[in-house]
Amino acid sequence: MTTDDRPDPDALLALARAEGKGRLKIFLGAAPGVGKTFEMLTDAAAARRDGVDVVIGVVETHGRVETEALTRPYEIVPRRQVPYEGRVLAEMDLDTILARRPRLVLVDELAHTNAPGSRHSKRWQDVEELLAAGIDVYSTLNIQHIESLNDVVASFTRVRVRETVPDRILDMAEIELVDLPPDELIERLKAGKVYLPAEATRALAHFFSKPNLSALRELALRRAAQAVDAQMLEHVRALGVGGTWAASERIVVAIGELPGTDGLVRAAKRIADALRAPWTALFIETPRVLGFGEAEHRRVAAAMTLATSLGGAVATVPAANVTEGITAFVADARATQLILGKSRRSRLFELRHGSVVDRLVRGMPGVAVHVLPFEEGPPPARGGARARSRGWGAPAGYAVATGLILAVTAFGRGLIHILDIGNVALLYLLPVMAAATLYGLRTGIFAGLAASLAYNFFFLPPTGTLTVSNPENIISLLVLLGVAVATSQLNARVRAQADLAAAGARTNAALAGFLRDLTGLNDADQVRARICEEIARLFDAQALLIAGGEGEGVAVLAASAPGHRLETVDLAAARWAWDTGTPAGRGSGTLAASEWLFQPLKAGERTLAVLALARDDGGDPVRADRLPLLMSLADQAALVLERLRLEGEMRDLDAVRTRDRLRAALLSSVSHDLRTPLTAVLAAADALDAGADPALVDTIRVEARRLNRFVANLLDMARVEAGALRLKVEATDLSDAVTGAAHDARAALTGHAVLLDVPPDLPLVRVDPQLLHHILLNLLDNAGRYADPDSEVIVRGRHMHGELRLSVLDSGPGLPPGRERQVFETFRRLEGSDRAAGGTGLGLAIVKAFAEAMDLSVEAANRTDVAGACFTLVFPAALIVRGGGEGESV
Repeated sequence: MTTDDRPDPDALLALARAEGKGRLKIFLGAAPGVGKTFEMLTDAAAARRDGVDVVIGVVETHGRVETEALTRPYEIVPRRQVPYEGRVLAEMDLDTILARRPRLVLVDELAHTNAPGSRHSKRWQDVEELLAAGIDVYSTLNIQHIESLNDVVASFTRVRVRETVPDRILDMAEIELVDLPPDELIERLKAGKVYLPAEATRALAHFFSKPNLSALRELALRRAAQAVDAQMLEHVRALGVGGTWAASERIVVAIGELPGTDGLVRAAKRIADALRAPWTALFIETPRVLGFGEAEHRRVAAAMTLATSLGGAVATVPAANVTEGITAFVADARATQLILGKSRRSRLFELRHGSVVDRLVRGMPGVAVHVLPFEEGPPPARGGARARSRGWGAPAGYAVATGLILAVTAFGRGLIHILDIGNVALLYLLPVMAAATLYGLRTGIFAGLAASLAYNFFFLPPTGTLTVSNPENIISLLVLLGVAVATSQLNARVRAQADLAAAGARTNAALAGFLRDLTGLNDADQVRARICEEIARLFDAQALLIAGGEGEGVAVLAASAPGHRLETVDLAAARWAWDTGTPAGRGSGTLAASEWLFQPLKAGERTLAVLALARDDGGDPVRADRLPLLMSLADQAALVLERLRLEGEMRDLDAVRTRDRLRAALLSSVSHDLRTPLTAVLAAADALDAGADPALVDTIRVEARRLNRFVANLLDMARVEAGALRLKVEATDLSDAVTGAAHDARAALTGHAVLLDVPPDLPLVRVDPQLLHHILLNLLDNAGRYADPDSEVIVRGRHMHGELRLSVLDSGPGLPPGRERQVFETFRRLEGSDRAAGGTGLGLAIVKAFAEAMDLSVEAANRTDVAGACFTLVFPAALIVRGGGEGESV
């Protein structure tokens, strides 16, 4: 076997992606109580003795004294307290660990579900973020929490585990199996070292029975072995090391177009089950595929569908011949066993196939080759019209070859007195090579024989007969035949390679064009319509996109052409594909009576839509040789649909976050900003009753107006939060808006001179005047309350660089450098800032909320000319009414 011992590019890329990331080690156990946490702490202690910076992110000791003793030497990151439904839950503090940046962090119970409100819903997602930051992680996991084994465990334990970890997390981790025989684990359970005595008795009768523990132990051992085997193969490919590296069995079954291939697939499934080994159904795509008829394509498609339904992987590999393709794939997959089929009908085919088997056995040392007989069936067809034209030669080819030979004969007879007889033989090479190149092997052989006869009859003495008097001339005849055979064989190989290259180029071009068309669209309806149109064009069939509807029905999202009709069996197949995420309909193993093929479009475990294909002539929607193209197109379409879905979710998430911020501001204001003016009003009223100074009436009036302004703000915020606020956008003069706000805020600005530096020639802006008025009132109120006594408050407007900036400047302590953005956060008190002199700062939070509702932005900064703060509203160019002049810069 000739193997390519160069490093595999994909494996090298995987190693490159892992550079800079942390290393994950999982302590895997069959059940709780086998000692995973104990083993993790013991290994971490060894690392700590070697100088590794180790901290505990979260370790569940469950009250076990010996486990708690092991945690004492470590630095423990305090857990984050999360209130939830009247309780306080303790969760791992991810941000603190990231800021601390230890070399190694211990994270127990990888499958744990985090409390609501956490950044990630699952702990394994927290671990992924730690790994991405370059921090190594030790974690623990029980076998029943692995996603792919969840159903298997539930089948014999009768317990459905809800917290699962994706298999890809195990594939990227180093696995250390923590094993304990079932009898010892049961003894630990009885001794109260796993659960409390009452819980232990119940567990022994159910989950912790000896048969269950034995089965779980076997699953853990096998899954750990699979993970180690996969990692070993990845390293072997990256290093370019040859050999099978048969640490575990890996099976490949070669399928083809012959009758009985489905029986070969079932036999491979039985062998794989007996060996507990992964298996792959392999189809080698050679130029013979071009001559397949409908029956051959259907048999290949059925075999690949059957292999998928039985749990095997499928692969289609283009190659010049079957032997070369099988050898290359088996070497790349590091397979240990190969299964082939042998026909019992044709002795000639058996001899030819036997030679293939011999070459494979000799060329793949270390690989066991199983040769199984095919079931009896009709003899295979010799191929299509194209294959016949290339094999036997078309009638036109024989005519052309004959004409060329006659022309060369006439030319040679005319120059017989000038040319040497040996040179005449060279002339006959031209029609032989032309015939072999243009029409194939048999036409080339015909041309070689005809050229030999013509050369012998017309030029070799004695002329006019077929007798060869000089034995040396026999060499010329054999050369003509040899040239015909060699030229035709070389041409056949070049054509085969050209056909494979052209097929690959067409596939790549189709995929590139398909993805290019889809990535340029951002509307989901347009994307669905384009998917249907392109796939219908590529496969010359009708195409639909379907999603599950209400109840058991389905809904057609898009169609390549109107007039489609789905019968009852079609609807059932579509619903099956949507619910299960597996193909259904014609050409599949489920509801094959349907005229439609239903292929789910999946992103991860989520089915986004179902692609339906059918032909108008009632034939198979997709030929077997085009199934890989359909799968690739389906994957690309699913990626685009998933991108659109995620973009929509991000928009919805932003809206939810905005509503949450507004809701928090609304609720907090009730207990803070409303309480202060109400207290002042009540105190003034009490003083009036006691005969105090009548001047308190002014206090009541001012605080009542302040309270009225807060209530107006709260009502508007409630409308924004509920999505019921309808902005009444109109062209607004900023000079008038500023003048009106300054007038209404005169009570808050008592003791301050107000300078309105807003040029009257500023352009109009498209905003809601009422919301803008509330914004200016809050900014002026903030300046009046926190500016130095008897200082000046300036309102300045400027139009510059395509945007309009309206600023409120005060003279006061200003804002702490580097913390200007925090001034708009609800209830944030910044020491030494404008917000330190009482109040809760809700006014500026309201300013930011209202500004964002009108697509404005608001900025906070310190003044550069004097001490004080500057709050600026920025009106983008889109909100400026054209026709305004440019003012001076600030």
